[in-house]
Amino acid sequence: MRPYKELIQFIASLSPRDVLDFKPSETARQRVWELIERQKSAPLPADEKAELDHYLEIEHLMRLAKGRARQLLAHAQ
Repeated sequence: MRPYKELIQFIASLSPRDVLDFKPSETARQRVWELIERQKSAPLPADEKAELDHYLEIEHLMRLAKGRARQLLAHAQ
């Protein structure tokens, strides 16, 4: 977990406000939604399953980075 914590700290410290304001593009959100919906009815091909897994991992990291960014902003005030 330590490498993840280092990455999260790095992302959050770049610009905590920018990290908090970040939102994926509409195209990315639609793609993730499409994969999730398709997965509900049938298993995804391996490449699309890997793609979805990567999106979900990135989302998890960004949630952690946003939490850390909130902490950094709170301590800066």
